[in-house]
Amino acid sequence: MLIDLAYDLASHLASGLVSIAPESDLKTIRAFRERRGVIDRFSRWGHEVRDPKRPLIWFHAPSYGEGLQARPVIERIRARRPDIQLAYTFFSPSAEPFARGLPVDVADYLPFDTRGNAERMVASLRPSALVFSKLDVWPRLSEVCHDARIPAGIISATMSAGAGRRRPLARALLRRAYASLSSVGAIAREDAERLVESGVRADVVDVTGDTRYDQVWSRATKSPAHTPLVESLRSDRPTLVAGSTWPADEDTLLPAWLDVREQHPRVRLVIAPHEPTPPHLATIEEWARSNELTMARVDAPQAAGADVILVDRVGILGDLYSLGRAAFVGGGFGTAGLHSVLEPAAFGVPVIFGPQHASSRDAHLLLEVDGGASVRNVSDATDVIGRWMESETLAATAGEQARAVVRRGVGAADRAYDLVMRLLKG
Repeated sequence: MLIDLAYDLASHLASGLVSIAPESDLKTIRAFRERRGVIDRFSRWGHEVRDPKRPLIWFHAPSYGEGLQARPVIERIRARRPDIQLAYTFFSPSAEPFARGLPVDVADYLPFDTRGNAERMVASLRPSALVFSKLDVWPRLSEVCHDARIPAGIISATMSAGAGRRRPLARALLRRAYASLSSVGAIAREDAERLVESGVRADVVDVTGDTRYDQVWSRATKSPAHTPLVESLRSDRPTLVAGSTWPADEDTLLPAWLDVREQHPRVRLVIAPHEPTPPHLATIEEWARSNELTMARVDAPQAAGADVILVDRVGILGDLYSLGRAAFVGGGFGTAGLHSVLEPAAFGVPVIFGPQHASSRDAHLLLEVDGGASVRNVSDATDVIGRWMESETLAATAGEQARAVVRRGVGAADRAYDLVMRLLKG
């Protein structure tokens, strides 16, 4: 089919660009550059470390968010089945720091999806099973695993009503890959139905829930608030924690926060841009200076007393939400997609987000119980932030509703673990 030819051409072109990509801090260029030599790295690991007497489960999660869904299952396998070797691949450079912290035997970028690359990866890892997390099902990799009789499945599988994968061309490209899957754990019944419409066999689909609920619940209930960094930032000032923000979010958030501050001068802002690049951080610092606000980077000795605390590194936001009376989660004012609202909710912190949240099941669940609020503009944001900053009682009541949403979702990781164990048995 023409769609297959176009896909293979694009994949081979991307693989060719890997060898010529220059050094750069740009995420797109890094996605090519960092893949240089990746198959050779996996090949060396396979030759030197892979134990053919032990089963190996290969997890793939494209980015940080999908990695959060894989992690609780990986941790359960490591604790319950130490005989199993674990490999982990990811697609986006934003997932690299996260991948380094996983309890796996080897982790690196997934090569671009050509048949040749997939065959070399399978030959290097010799996996007993392949597990996709949430979204990505790569056609050529799935094809090679199917031909080699390596069972493949998905955990926390989701497909929203407006997903691009439901469009005719994408469905034509992915149908065989979906049909080759041996076991799929869908987040909800609606996801299961759409996956079957896209080619997954009905007899291999179960509704197992979203493993992120277990991940964020575990983080919030294992005393992360007592980490030295979080403790050093504690204050009795009403605090709004803004996480994973983009400039489009900040165009609404920052003016609203200034309006709130006029009525409540003690309020404090902790802001963690989704991509803390030097230009993005400099823009926020200039905004603070121009509005005569005290500002400090998160690790600075004086950070706790600043009006604005700027988070300039990734990997710590999940803990920082525990400082908030309320949270603002980014991605709802642009095209990036709403980021995780579950992390603050697990701490009992009510969540504010922009209007672009149609594909977020979690956001809808929070809205249904008044554990979250969607804002369309500066006026909306000022009203919601102001109410929750003014009244600790109102914020706590909304936060408890948000926390209850997370509590009800716990248990998905154990169901996903059982699914992977069945997959391992073939």
